[in-house]
Amino acid sequence: KMLSLFSLGNSYSQITEHIKDIYGVHFSKPAITAVTDKLIPMLEEWKKRPLEAIYPFLYLDAIHYKVREEGHYVSKAFYTVLGINLEGKKEILGLYLNESEGAKFWLSIVTDLKNRGVEDILIASVDGLKGFSEAINSVFPQTVVQRCIIHQIRYSMKYVGSKYQKEFMQDLKKVYKAPTKSAAEDALLELEQKWGEKYPMVINSWTNNWTELSAYFEYSEPIRRIIYTTNTVEGFNRQIRKITKTKGGFSNDESLFKLVYLAYKDIAKKWDKSISNWAEIISQFSITFKERLAKYIR
Repeated sequence: KMLSLFSLGNSYSQITEHIKDIYGVHFSKPAITAVTDKLIPMLEEWKKRPLEAIYPFLYLDAIHYKVREEGHYVSKAFYTVLGINLEGKKEILGLYLNESEGAKFWLSIVTDLKNRGVEDILIASVDGLKGFSEAINSVFPQTVVQRCIIHQIRYSMKYVGSKYQKEFMQDLKKVYKAPTKSAAEDALLELEQKWGEKYPMVINSWTNNWTELSAYFEYSEPIRRIIYTTNTVEGFNRQIRKITKTKGGFSNDESLFKLVYLAYKDIAKKWDKSISNWAEIISQFSITFKERLAKYIR
């Protein structure tokens, strides 16, 4: 019962009150901590578990939390790595906590995936993480990196005046909703000619990152829909936020990991079905990535 209450985001004092109301027995905070600490060996074993050899899709997203460290709270990024396996089912490959991002940190993540058995990742969808592309391609050189279009749009609109946002958005849609990469590049050129002088920083962000922003144009509509945004992993993080939103901060790294891990175990119970259009997607992948998939699909 304690673990169930804990997984819903209840504080130790709330758990104490609930247990007392239900059973008429009082448990101290250290006693409840001793119970939740039993999750730690399970969590460590889960972190080290072997992974599948190939994942067609990988998504990476973060939530920021305040964690107490050396007497004061610091902001840390809690990264979730979510994969879609050959059956089209979601799986959290790893949870990682760090104060800052960068190529060295990303390299440690992809190296961990490699060491746990991952041999290939076809497409990785991320939110423009600095140094991530270099890190993942150093370990998985053939992985295609797709930068999240939705995050890119949000970034762009922050720097466009409210007076021009509607007009700018109409022109921008012609870029990311174009039927082909060639048509998108023509629309991007028109966008630059019209808005480049007024909003050079926004236009430069699109042109400088175009290789990763435009990767999805190489694929059919069902594949485009699930790689042009990191919404797959963001959906998971939204559920985690509902549980952690009452927490002003965490006493240490372990307390954060324990809660997210337990919440994940509950959420994952609903991941028993393949994602939409999986049969069509994997069929197309067997053509596009024929040689890379051949040894994994029987």
